[in-house]
Amino acid sequence: MNRRGSAVDPQSGLPSPSPRDPLFSTDSHMDVQGFKRVRWRVWLCCLLSLLSLGLLLIIFHWRPRLGVLVRCRPCPLALADVLLLRDSFGEQHVVEVQTEEIEEGSLDSLGQPEEAEWRDNVQLHKEEKTLLRYYLFEGLRYVWLDRKGAFCRVSVLNEDWTCKDLNGFQKGLSPREQSLRRSTFGANLIDVPVKSYMRLLFEEVLNPFYVFQVFSITLWTIDSYYFYALCIFIISIISISISLYETRKQSVTLRNMARFITSITLRRDSGEEESVSSVELVPGDCLMIPQEGLLMPCDAALLAGECLVNESMLTGESVPVLKTPLPADDRKYNSEAERRHTLFCGTSIIQAKGGRTGSNGAVAVVTSTGFFTAKGDLVSSILYPQPINFRFYKDAMKFLLILGVVALIGTIYIFVILFKANVTWLQLVVRSLDIVTIVVPPALPAAITAGTIYAQRRLKHRGIFCISPPRINVCGKVSVFCFDKTGTLTEDGLDVWGVMEKGPAGFSELVPDPKLLPPGHMLSALACCHTVTLLQGQQLGDPLELKMVESTGWTLQEPEGDRDVVDTEFGKHKVLAVMRPPTQQPLFPGVRTSEPVAIVKRFPFSSALQRMSVVTVAHRGRSALAFVKGSPEMVASLCLADTVPAQFSSTLRNFSTQGLRVLALACKPVDVNSDLINTDRGEVEKDLQFLGLLMMKNLVKPESAKVINILKLAQIRNIMVTGDNILTAVNVAKSCAMVGSDEKVIFVTVTPHTTQSMPTLRFSLEDGAAQTSTDAVNQSLYQGGYGYHLAINGKSFAALCDHFPEYLPKVLMKATVFARMSPDQKAQLVKELQKLNYRVGMCGDGANDCGALRAADVGVSLSEAEASVASPFTSKIDNISCVPLLIREGRCSLVTSFSLFRYMALYSLIQFCSVLILNTVKTTLADFQFLFCDLFLVTTLALFMGKGGPSEDLYPCRPPASLLSLPVFGSLFLYTCLISLGQLASFFITTTQDWFIPLNSTVFGIENLPNMENTCVFNLSGYQYIFMAVVVTKSYPHKKPLYHNVIFLCFLLVHSAVMTCLVLYPGPFFSQLFKLFSFTDMNFKMLLVAVAALNFLVCFVVEMLIDLGMLSFLRLLRGNRPSKKQYKRLNTLLSDSTSWLPLNQTLTPTDHSVIYCS
Repeated sequence: MNRRGSAVDPQSGLPSPSPRDPLFSTDSHMDVQGFKRVRWRVWLCCLLSLLSLGLLLIIFHWRPRLGVLVRCRPCPLALADVLLLRDSFGEQHVVEVQTEEIEEGSLDSLGQPEEAEWRDNVQLHKEEKTLLRYYLFEGLRYVWLDRKGAFCRVSVLNEDWTCKDLNGFQKGLSPREQSLRRSTFGANLIDVPVKSYMRLLFEEVLNPFYVFQVFSITLWTIDSYYFYALCIFIISIISISISLYETRKQSVTLRNMARFITSITLRRDSGEEESVSSVELVPGDCLMIPQEGLLMPCDAALLAGECLVNESMLTGESVPVLKTPLPADDRKYNSEAERRHTLFCGTSIIQAKGGRTGSNGAVAVVTSTGFFTAKGDLVSSILYPQPINFRFYKDAMKFLLILGVVALIGTIYIFVILFKANVTWLQLVVRSLDIVTIVVPPALPAAITAGTIYAQRRLKHRGIFCISPPRINVCGKVSVFCFDKTGTLTEDGLDVWGVMEKGPAGFSELVPDPKLLPPGHMLSALACCHTVTLLQGQQLGDPLELKMVESTGWTLQEPEGDRDVVDTEFGKHKVLAVMRPPTQQPLFPGVRTSEPVAIVKRFPFSSALQRMSVVTVAHRGRSALAFVKGSPEMVASLCLADTVPAQFSSTLRNFSTQGLRVLALACKPVDVNSDLINTDRGEVEKDLQFLGLLMMKNLVKPESAKVINILKLAQIRNIMVTGDNILTAVNVAKSCAMVGSDEKVIFVTVTPHTTQSMPTLRFSLEDGAAQTSTDAVNQSLYQGGYGYHLAINGKSFAALCDHFPEYLPKVLMKATVFARMSPDQKAQLVKELQKLNYRVGMCGDGANDCGALRAADVGVSLSEAEASVASPFTSKIDNISCVPLLIREGRCSLVTSFSLFRYMALYSLIQFCSVLILNTVKTTLADFQFLFCDLFLVTTLALFMGKGGPSEDLYPCRPPASLLSLPVFGSLFLYTCLISLGQLASFFITTTQDWFIPLNSTVFGIENLPNMENTCVFNLSGYQYIFMAVVVTKSYPHKKPLYHNVIFLCFLLVHSAVMTCLVLYPGPFFSQLFKLFSFTDMNFKMLLVAVAALNFLVCFVVEMLIDLGMLSFLRLLRGNRPSKKQYKRLNTLLSDSTSWLPLNQTLTPTDHSVIYCS
């Protein structure tokens, strides 16, 4: 066995498991190395820690990997007691292996499919007792499986359960089985760690920022800067206290939200029901759900009955969802694939019915507990967020290192100067190290977050809530935004537009109102094929289905009290709901009125299957019918060919191009004497008889077209991702201006590989463009005469990814409409766009968008909830007008962060220049001079610099995100030169005056104060702190002009007035306080003010020239380089190509007319 997570089977000598084993996917785990402690190394480290006064322990705290390598030796994972983990983001973590004794021989009584897995798990150290070896990482438990030779998620023990296995758990677990499972799986608790104040204080103080502060305060105290050191110490204490309070408060709030304990009723193998704490739940427990419902403490598969569930906590979707029993087939159970049969942890069951004899309620089996549940996964994503791959944050740390190099140069210079001056060794060391505390501002990382905090507050005021503030800056760089269609671009509600029933010779005439339909299968299908349910007499369900049922005029009833009466009315079948027709006289003379119909089985809508179905029984149980409703293409493919009208495709195309939502309905006779409750879905949904089409009108929201136009003008791509028909989606794209009236739509059709044919790829124009000759269109496309958009459906997208991966980037570059996309495909699309270096935004409103919202760089959920864990941003605005606002705030925040970064760097460099000049002549700045500059001038200006709001308009240019760029470096270099020249000018102007008196060269530092050299340099540097805040503060085009930031403007005026008073009329009190030399020559003092004004003017002009591209000529020296962004390089190649786009050509994987982008 090797030392890493990929073990070697000792019997075969081959790697086991394979790299494709799901246990070792990045989603499941990461690289693992095993280590064992060496006693003498541990004792040696303890000794060295004492000798270094704890410095070694601090280093180990910052670099845990180093601590493991020093104290431990590598060993096989099976023998390790310390593990070094490297996650999929490259970050390293150290965890301890824990052991727990479990009952010997208790496995023999399980008799479950996973028995062998459990036995491998616990028999590794079977001597006198049986031990379970495991570790905890981010709330998840990983157990040692000897046969696999690896630590695996404990959920692997039940991942092979089939739907049939889960149904077998209805008999319940024995107390002994449950005890063993509890030892293995752990407690069912999403326990957010809340650290004590002492622990938080210890971790906070060991933060590099505060360690640097302690070092600085110690240095200043030795150097007799007592008051300054005391002020910084008090500020640090206040800062730490606030930080500890906020951190603990957030942890307690999250813990209260995540931690949930309640009493649950379980069924035991003896048949008895027992009330236990939800903490004791384990996978396999049989859960009794009461009629009044409950808040789910675990993930569970519904086995009997139906549950009406509110999932808004997880998905932001406010519409209750009906859950139905899991079919007992041999399919491998997957909670995502079986969402309609799964009760997720944290969701609220509003009502349960039809699952328990003698009383209402439902029966479910526990499938996941603790952090392995859906709620646990979302809480984990908050506790341990995915690192944000944003260049600005990476560059900030690199820039600190560059300032560190500058500090090192300054330290060497001061060391040489002071060494020549024959100062004491203490002064030599202290003065040299003091340069480091000046050049590297420890507050820099904190200061650049100020803009983000202001933006977050403004967004909250506008109804947009954020759970990941660093992503606000990312909003400023978004280059493509994806939108869901229904409920996002279009209205939530749909109105029935008409019904077209199948007749003897094709389709009958369009019927605008379903109430006008004659009694028959079509009317019954519209009334019964739904998952609408009742809660306290109120109909609840999908808005589309509510409208459909309302349009028929039929009434929904559900059995109450004595169910036997209703069951007897329908042939003693167990009835879920009854649909009763209206009581008014029939509209068709001679035609018998419709009779009540009972729904006995529901198969909910599935995005993957694109359909839902019900099994119904006629009055008195005379006959049974199955009804199916879904996408027309899917339903037609399940129908007998001779029942589908010949004009089906043309009719569907006609309605879809009008932007109508089209659904097809079909039916099938079912044997009324069969076991209808346990009918297999596959049997129900085949060999159907086509009934007709239902058309519904879904209006585009009035704000959609306006917002899309704003984004297009800002050169942000818009993409529609929907589960609807492709023609309907294209119509909506045209209605909301995603596709211009003069632009072509080209459909991408990809057929997958079959036994009879090769995969094919074809690009074809929409029907409306057929009148234009293909050759003319081809020529115009190649020459840029036509703008065009590609449209593709989910089936073709999947085949494109599988069989034509070389064409995928080019299709993504031009595709605007993605239709019939499943939730997984939406998330996959986002990730594929990110591979092209797009910054991707996603806006959606329902559960189907959760994966894409979390995968996107910027995910916006339109929800009534104040904060949804489904995405980083949640908007109470029910339309996409929140998107431009979010982008504007992101750009404003990013520009502010840049300004603050440059200002804090320049503040350090101004002080650096002052100290270098003064130390050269054996003096320095006074205690209160440092305090005045740092706290009064710089801190207040930096605090309010980011208060200005965003511009009212979105502009095509995006703000830069790289700090290590030519404009940033060039401007800092030029300003440092101008700052140095300004201070040197004031210094030399002073020394050339007739009345100038040199300082005492026999002493050094503050003992030389006050003196003329110090005063002139301090006076000019004070002005530089003020005017550089004005110079680096950006406004146009992403922020409002400076005069809108009233507080910042007031502080500028106040600071300028105070500084002018200190220069012109300091007075005896302030002269004594600041150790200032009192100049009597007013002309000289005015000259100093004039030098400061000139310095400001030159810096301001330089900034304007940099904004106009003054430094761009330097780029010419390196020549033209291709863009680092792949989508920009690919766009250039496609624009220059004469073979793209191959219209009306059938391509196969062997064709190589391909444009590659390296």
